[in-house]
Amino acid sequence: MNLNPIPVLKRLLAKVKQQLHRLGNADTSATGTSAPASEQGIGIAAIDERFIDGRFEHRFGMRDYKLYLPPSGAGQRPAPRPLLLMLHGCTQTPDDFATGTRMNDAARAGGFLVLYPAQSAFANLHRCWNWFKHNHQQRDRGEAALLADLTRAVLATHGADPARIYVAGLSAGGAMAAVLGEVYPELFAAVGLHSGVPTGLASDMLSAMAVMKSGPITPALRASAPPPTIVFHGDQDTVVHPANADEAMRPFTSLGTRETSQGLTGQGAAYTVHRIRDRTGRVLAEQWMVRGTGHAWSGGHAAGTFTEPDGPDATVAMVAFFAEQRLATVG
Repeated sequence: MNLNPIPVLKRLLAKVKQQLHRLGNADTSATGTSAPASEQGIGIAAIDERFIDGRFEHRFGMRDYKLYLPPSGAGQRPAPRPLLLMLHGCTQTPDDFATGTRMNDAARAGGFLVLYPAQSAFANLHRCWNWFKHNHQQRDRGEAALLADLTRAVLATHGADPARIYVAGLSAGGAMAAVLGEVYPELFAAVGLHSGVPTGLASDMLSAMAVMKSGPITPALRASAPPPTIVFHGDQDTVVHPANADEAMRPFTSLGTRETSQGLTGQGAAYTVHRIRDRTGRVLAEQWMVRGTGHAWSGGHAAGTFTEPDGPDATVAMVAFFAEQRLATVG
């Protein structure tokens, strides 16, 4: 049976764009709450849509999470669907992150699951994922292991497609997403890194602060190329230096040909897109540099924190990028 999602998701992408455009000036602050379906704007056709609370117990700690489950046809058993792990930034919560990115709206149109773990204040006072600590950067250790095992648990419980699991995040969440893609390449088919630091550049607080402030001093050492990666960054980001976005692209430069395009949003935000394609034309890496933008989710909703509504829509771009990526083998 052919489970290739690309033709289907390409058709759905147009629907995603229409939905996000329509919701652009709407108040989505109720999305992701425990309010009744009618108050969440779900409607009769999507009565089985859910945004549920959960708690995951693990040998490296406990984390709460939210899980978005898109609607399916009445009386139909859905085919295995993609799963996206979304990691919030410092001080954020799953509900805040879902509201700001509008990823649930994209998931509703695209038919994929979205998992939002919540970092605890006990693990980090500012609720940052501990991407910069060496014991959380290793396979089967710390938060990397906890998040990978949480993803596997949701995969098994909700029948997601193991060949189409993705991870994305903002700031500290983006840096943690890069760690997960690096140490669990058999689990995650692609990575979305928004305003974050790529792996291999910090192993403690001191080195993390240095690379965030000034960018990489030397290139990161890697045993192999990271999984396909889409990068978003504002060129006026004063929290995480934009040079980190270039470092995230560097491992791919010898793997294919580079193409560059320019764009302008309807709100006047200019941006540059770099893509690296392999010999077959498949995009291995994609970088969106948004001019005049700081430390914020590009194209996000103003109801969420750390968003830049005028920028190109990072949510739509990431969904499109992920739709082209799947694991060749799953095991």
